[in-house]
Amino acid sequence: MLTVLGFAMIATFLVLIMLKKMSPIAALVLIPALFCVAVGQGAQLGDYVIEGVGKLAPTAAMLMFAIVYFGVMIDVGLFDPIVRGILRFCKADPVRVVVGTAVLAAIVSLDGDGSTTFMITVSAMYPLYKRLGMSLVVMTGVAATANGVMNTLPWGGPTARAATALKLDAGDIFVPMIPALGVGLLFVFVLAYVLGRRERKRIGYLTLDEALVPETDAVLVTAGGGVNGKGKGKGENKGKGAGGAGTATGAAGDAPGAAAGTGEGEDDGFRGLDPNRATLRPRLYWFNAALTVALLAAMILELLPIPVLFLLGAALALTVNYPKMAEQKERIAAHADNVLNVAGMVFAAAVFTGVLTGTGMVKHMADWLVGAIPEGMGPHMALVTGVLSLPLTYFMSNDGFYFGVLPVLAEAGAAHGVSPLEIARASLVGQALHMSSPLVPAVYVLVGMAKVEFGDHTRFTVKWAALTSLVVLAAGILFGII
Repeated sequence: MLTVLGFAMIATFLVLIMLKKMSPIAALVLIPALFCVAVGQGAQLGDYVIEGVGKLAPTAAMLMFAIVYFGVMIDVGLFDPIVRGILRFCKADPVRVVVGTAVLAAIVSLDGDGSTTFMITVSAMYPLYKRLGMSLVVMTGVAATANGVMNTLPWGGPTARAATALKLDAGDIFVPMIPALGVGLLFVFVLAYVLGRRERKRIGYLTLDEALVPETDAVLVTAGGGVNGKGKGKGENKGKGAGGAGTATGAAGDAPGAAAGTGEGEDDGFRGLDPNRATLRPRLYWFNAALTVALLAAMILELLPIPVLFLLGAALALTVNYPKMAEQKERIAAHADNVLNVAGMVFAAAVFTGVLTGTGMVKHMADWLVGAIPEGMGPHMALVTGVLSLPLTYFMSNDGFYFGVLPVLAEAGAAHGVSPLEIARASLVGQALHMSSPLVPAVYVLVGMAKVEFGDHTRFTVKWAALTSLVVLAAGILFGII
């Protein structure tokens, strides 16, 4: 009974948010509360919620102060050179823009933290997507999938959890998986190229005379190479283009239509790259760079808990860059919207995970899935683990999967002579999909900063992320790793 209700609760949640019948926060709170009553454990709802909030409180604190820290770093101009470099590479070509998104997300993912990756990637690419009228779900989907592949780094979390749960060395799990993960990352770049071609076909080939200058007019060139005054798509904004009275396009439901040129569309221009913004602190550039490197190094070396590191980093960054109290309050207020949205999502997700775990639903679901494996599949438990890692890491937290389900799968595999190392490696393949799970706090940073509905992101991303995970699994089998 708990198995059926568990799957029903997850399905109800996903359907309602994808159909936009409820907001994610409301769905994360009300649906589990309703199902908790349905299983006859309504009296324990408070205990489940408090337990869930207690477990996710450090994550919420980390995200809150990480948003403030990286928000300040963006304000002071630390990432402006990176953004300029990416924009010069992109040259306002939709194909290069999407590929650049994947490359940037993959590079920044080396820090092992999804939230910081998404903050930097969106801050760099969002103005360009808006200016060109590109679909914002393409940006969020590519960034999440690239980060999911890179999330398997030993300091990213899943590999360390697998090593701890099965009492193995993290290096023995990760190093042999590098070729398969490399294939997965290459597939993400190919996917970005294909999606970029699709965007180019939809809106045409746009070229900005000077990409970094907000006032610069734009030339809209069709994919065939001729100068044209129009781009195909929905939601037009008039703009003064060098090629004539051009129109710009916005993806339906994603971008309200960025003007091709000096049009008056919402968020037109590169506001985040204004070289004259009052928040810049060019004289403190190297201090901020050193502080950020030191912070990331401390995270990797685990010198202090990550929430504490970001709390200290945010306080120090605010104090040094904006010594006046009024300036500090202004910067905090500027990022308060993102902080509130993300923290609210995390605590709402705590209700969902608290009920799912406290009622025993997640355990019954895992036991049912493991028990449903045919006896004849025993010698192929590594393959089974890889396939199961997709839905299980999407519907469960990494802690629940790696500490609750993986040991059971490893024990079943050991009975048929399958090495725990193979099981552990196979368990990593679902991470590309996991990073778009509604139970991952970082994904709310991504969709919140990109101003994308979570349901739209889910509908677009899940199929591509699942395909990426299957590519990693296939590569692992082909190379004899799994």
